[in-house]
Amino acid sequence: MTTTQVRATCPHDCPDTCALLITVEDGVATEVKGDPDHPTTAGVLCTKVARYAERTYHAERLLHPMRRVGNKGEGKFERISWEEAIDTIASRLTEIGARAPQAILPYSYAGTMGLVQGDSMSARFFHHLGASLLDRTICATAGFTGYKYTIGATIGTDVEQFQDAKLIIIWGGNPIASNLHFWMRVQEAKRKGARLIAIDPYRSLTAEKCHQHIALLPGTDAALALGLMHVLIRDNLVDEDYIARYTLGYEQLKERAAEWPPQRVAETCGISAEEVENLAREYGDTARRGEPVAIRTNYGVQRVRGGGMAVRNITCLPALVGAWRHAAGGVQLSASGSFPVNKQKLQRPDLLKQSVRTINMTTIGDDLLRDTSPAFGPKIEAVIVYNANPLAIAPDSDKVMQGFAREDLFTVVLEHFQTDSADYADILLPATTQLEHVDAHNAYGHLYMMANNAAIAPLGEAKPNTEIFRLLAAHMGFTDPCFQETDDQLAAQSFDASHPRAIHFDWDSLKRKGWQKLAMPDAPFAEGGFPTPSGKCEFYSASMLADGLDPLPTHIPPYESVASNPELAAKYPLAMISPPARNFLNSTFVNVTSLRATEGEPHLDIHPDDSAARGIGHGQMVRIFNDRGSFVARARVTPKARAGLVVGLSVWWKKLSSDGKNANEVTSQRLTDMGRAPTFYDTLVQVEKVAA
Repeated sequence: MTTTQVRATCPHDCPDTCALLITVEDGVATEVKGDPDHPTTAGVLCTKVARYAERTYHAERLLHPMRRVGNKGEGKFERISWEEAIDTIASRLTEIGARAPQAILPYSYAGTMGLVQGDSMSARFFHHLGASLLDRTICATAGFTGYKYTIGATIGTDVEQFQDAKLIIIWGGNPIASNLHFWMRVQEAKRKGARLIAIDPYRSLTAEKCHQHIALLPGTDAALALGLMHVLIRDNLVDEDYIARYTLGYEQLKERAAEWPPQRVAETCGISAEEVENLAREYGDTARRGEPVAIRTNYGVQRVRGGGMAVRNITCLPALVGAWRHAAGGVQLSASGSFPVNKQKLQRPDLLKQSVRTINMTTIGDDLLRDTSPAFGPKIEAVIVYNANPLAIAPDSDKVMQGFAREDLFTVVLEHFQTDSADYADILLPATTQLEHVDAHNAYGHLYMMANNAAIAPLGEAKPNTEIFRLLAAHMGFTDPCFQETDDQLAAQSFDASHPRAIHFDWDSLKRKGWQKLAMPDAPFAEGGFPTPSGKCEFYSASMLADGLDPLPTHIPPYESVASNPELAAKYPLAMISPPARNFLNSTFVNVTSLRATEGEPHLDIHPDDSAARGIGHGQMVRIFNDRGSFVARARVTPKARAGLVVGLSVWWKKLSSDGKNANEVTSQRLTDMGRAPTFYDTLVQVEKVAA
């Protein structure tokens, strides 16, 4: 028996981007474990990725190209050859492209976070074709936009510094489920005496283990941040020297914050004025003692109408108290802006011969149902889905289904399994998993460039995304040499080796070691140097004003709440959020039997007061509904959900739930205040008992 160990990287949409060691025996991957030498992975994997071999060798892996033989959504296919599959796709795209190339739409996101398999050869293909662009906003663009207006780029506190903080605020996240290696640092800080505070409408696993939990109403985080500013300024708990040297617009901010006394904040957020006062004083006092205070904010904060502004407001807080002076102080939303990724070389936007429209992936439900018009352009005639499962993850799911069910829509899906979206494919293509291809990775939770080596040969007839688009390009006569580049050649272009942060980047050496840390200072903004137009942390943003936004922090109420829409709230009085289930990652891993068995079935957490008012008992099946649709789940009566809130941990494959639906039946296609992002957590519903 020949045994080898291969260096790899977790490809999934998680901040941790773990370094993996794959044990291979006679060509079979027998063990997937964390690299003990990688400083953030430290040999530890989440329960999902620890079972990656189970996913790779799953009995239901797609191993051959297939063609639909049943009705759309029925999931009936017959096996065909790669030659027939490529010829069918190329012929159809050539015909559409000859008269209306923008009628072709790629739909992809973060099924893999790899720079090569994610969007390199595929982007080149669609750019050359002249297809519509996809606005990939479904996760974090609202928060990123608000953060960038304030800080200048998504650069923040290094996760490797958090263990030295004395106060850590976990704002809108559940790292036990979705950021395990950050949580390990937090636990170390706790052992060293740090105080942990969770801000979240839901008492998550993480909130349960913090010293304090502040359960505000969904969509009110911006107001809470303004209340903290009010108290910090009122009580002189700010760092006047840091403000004077390294910030812009403090006098205007003082006026705005004065409008948000604790009592107003308490009424807006559904918490007590005392909670606002105490949190502000604790944050300010700790910083004044010269001790590091750190905020880890996550994407749940920004999935509401005013989500971008909420992240902006939170991002102002560290500069107010001088938290950036310390390596363990400041804020982290994402580290992705630290990486000098070579998108121009990887994606080749210069291949576009003319300007084309952009379709927002969040509004795919509406856009697939639009006819040709001067405002919209040509009707969408073909969709190529890869690294995504829109039938499960896109909002307003009934409209998404109606769009993909169109008989005149040509749909190609590249997948590992027959997902909800795969059931609507005309041609279904088997893609390789992370163990079967080469890739390069950046991260959004740490500062390491990462390499993924192929550990095993592709199973069956599966091919990497890159190879599928190479074959299509060749069949369609695309002669630019960029379409012949290998995956290793693509990976070698992933990072700008001339950039000072990626100094000495070399793909061959990265493949051998597996990871290399960026050359970043421990405290990036200790002496200012913000990558904003002014070079300062911008409390007042002229860029926001130019973009038609309020240039100062403010609060934008949700679309769906008592405050903004009392008539709707009377009909649908419960707010609903749908954060990730611990054993799933978006819709990935739902079909792994051992993980789904742990989750059991779709549940809805509901407060005892709300369940009693509706005659709902623990364990009963309930229907959750609004004007957009409905789904069913089993009720868990628990105070973890604050009164007025229900929580449906997600995202389930529809076909694996009892009614063939999931939480996105009731979510909206409305977009955020900035960044054109979705408002998944800006949702009002009613809940009723399902008749036995």
